[in-house]
This record gives sequence, structure tokens and C-alpha cells, in this order.
Amino acid sequence: MSYDPSIAQSGDLALMVSAQKKRYLFSLTPGQQLQTHRGVINHDDLIGQTWGSQVHSHLGSAYLLLQPSLADLLMEIKRNTQIMYPKDVGYLLLAMDVTSGKKVLEAGSGSGALTTALAAMVGPTGQVYSYDNREALQNLARKNIAKVGLSDRVTFKIGDVGNGFEERNLDAIFLDLPNPYDYLPQVREALKSGGFFGSILPTTNQVSRLINSLHREKFSFTDVCEIMLRYYKSSAERLRPTDRMVAHTGYLIFSRPVIDVLDEDRTTEENSDDSGDSPID
Repeated sequence: MSYDPSIAQSGDLALMVSAQKKRYLFSLTPGQQLQTHRGVINHDDLIGQTWGSQVHSHLGSAYLLLQPSLADLLMEIKRNTQIMYPKDVGYLLLAMDVTSGKKVLEAGSGSGALTTALAAMVGPTGQVYSYDNREALQNLARKNIAKVGLSDRVTFKIGDVGNGFEERNLDAIFLDLPNPYDYLPQVREALKSGGFFGSILPTTNQVSRLINSLHREKFSFTDVCEIMLRYYKSSAERLRPTDRMVAHTGYLIFSRPVIDVLDEDRTTEENSDDSGDSPID
């Protein structure tokens, strides 16, 4: 029997959503059960159903059977640290050209949310290297990556970033660390010339320190941005912004190591003013 992507199969990741918007993310496993406070649902009753179907618990409560998006995976991931939000991750993946077959490194495994996104994007021919100096924390990231079936695309390593990275000629490196400015020489050594560097920081003084370090280490094309996302109530009769929004999550910084900065860049650095330049100008 040929594989039908419209049908839930054994081993697929599934997202169950109740009428009250309660969400459950799990892997469909024959013989297993999803236990909720509104009743039990057998996995065997879900396998073979069409995605988007309505199913019921043994108590009669209704749920929708859905395929999770990458954003769902990130937001539903088990965590013991603050994760990066999909709004930041999505732009990061584009800005750093994280695509199929790329070799990408992150430092600061956290709970594995960004690791999941990177692994999903590099595909089966790419590889993600994830460094952290906290083994207990990285163990959670390992479990989360295994849960979504991407373990073969991720190499986890325990180590101090100050000692450098074992990899060379990487396509992109992202540092989710409070002091990325201390590790730019290590980044340059591992990243291919003209590759992509990125980081996220919560305060402007940290960003300023990183910018100065990037200039000193001959990185160019440096951009700093902040991603805002506002949802609207999806009611045709009373369409308006939702009452709450996630505003500041962090400043994203992107740059690229070059053999030498352009003369124009030197002039800009020496005579910097608030010209309002942006990547789209």
C-alpha cells in the first residue's frame, strides 16, 4: 500500500486540539493512549484517519486531529529555558540562508527549539552541530530532537565555546549566549569566509558591545533588527488586534566574516550617524 500524506500513519507526529484550544503533541504509536482530563483517545483509533478529522474521547469530547507545523513543534516543546519564538526563528532561517544540505552550528542548545528548526531546514543531507557546557540541559534538547525524529541530523557536543569548535568551513553559526562578543575569534575559525553569523541579545548595551567586536574582527554587512508580531481576533464581525501581544523578545544581530571590510564600510564606521539605513533601502 502506497503512502498517503493525507492520512495519519503510525510514527507520525500528531497535534490534537480540543474545543477549548487545549493542545497535545505526540507521536502516533500503536497500542498507546492519549489521556486527557476530558477522556482517553486510543492511538489505534487515530491511525488511518484523515488529517483534519474530528475525533472523540471515550467521554465524547471532540478534538481535531492535525499535522503540527514547525511553529507548533517549537511552541509545544518541553522546556526548562526560555525558547526562541517562531517570529524570530523564521527570520533567522532566511537571513542566515539555512537551507537543505547546509552545515550549521549553534552554541547554547537550550531546550532544543532552535535546534529543531535548524534540523528541519538543513534536511537529510545537512547537519546541525549543537554545543553547550551544561550536560543536564542538553539532555533535554536531545530528548526533544528525538521526539520529532530529527536525531540523525544533529550532533550534540558538550564543551566550552571559549575552547573553540572542532568543525571548519561551516555555512552558518548562531550564538544564543549572553556574551557572544567574547567568542568571535572562535566563530571566524570555524565559519567559512563569507558565511553567516547570527546572535540574539535582550539589551541594547549587549548589542553595542557585539557590534564593536564584529568591526574589530573584520565582520561586515552587520544588521540589527527586532521582530514584532501582532495577532488579530479572527472574527469577521469584530476584527481587531488581540488584547495581548509578545513584543520584545530580543534583538537579532547578523553579520558575515570577510577577508577585509569595504572602504565604504570603514568610512561608515568612522563617521557613523543615524541615517536610517536598512537592508531594504
